[in-house]
Amino acid sequence: MSALRIRRFDPTNPAETDRLYEICLKTGDNGQDATGIYRDPHLIGTLYVGQYARFAPEFCFVLVDENDEVVGYAVGTPDSVAFDRTLEKHWWPQARATYPREKYPLSDMRDGYRDPQLVESLHTWSGSRPEVCEDFPAHFHIDLLPTAQGGGNGKRLLLRLLDEFRTTGVPGVHLGVSGKNKRAVGFYGRIGFEEVISEPWGYILGMRF
Repeated sequence: MSALRIRRFDPTNPAETDRLYEICLKTGDNGQDATGIYRDPHLIGTLYVGQYARFAPEFCFVLVDENDEVVGYAVGTPDSVAFDRTLEKHWWPQARATYPREKYPLSDMRDGYRDPQLVESLHTWSGSRPEVCEDFPAHFHIDLLPTAQGGGNGKRLLLRLLDEFRTTGVPGVHLGVSGKNKRAVGFYGRIGFEEVISEPWGYILGMRF
């Protein structure tokens, strides 16, 4: 895979925001395509990427191919606690109204789709952990389509976002990684992330600047 170009996300282009949601879905099963897992293709992006495009576009970077089509993204915020406050006022209320619990009972997961599980997460979202944010206030999400993987593209994209975080003066950055995604755990370890907290679902990793 040849090196792809990195540029800032364009928040004025609705199609580009839609593309972030699409990539989130196509990488939403521990890096694999989650299209067959969720009935609503927009739901997973509502939890993991749409809020950054809206409220922190200056910390959104994309990988684009020779046709300027987005094939990967890195999004985040240097101040997770402040970002959580913004979401509680301006993002989660609308999202919860769009996806009410009563329309997505957990019993519906018997059909193999995981939408109710995500809706439950949406309604119980607790935000970042204060004990982590004290030393690692920034956080991010990064996803690349298979066509964009390899050739160091993911590393270059992440380092671009980390450089942007550094300019704000934050002391560190964290993220959550599923324990099932061994490839991602190894990737972050090679960049310099270390385990901060071990959870039943995986790890919170952190890196100091």
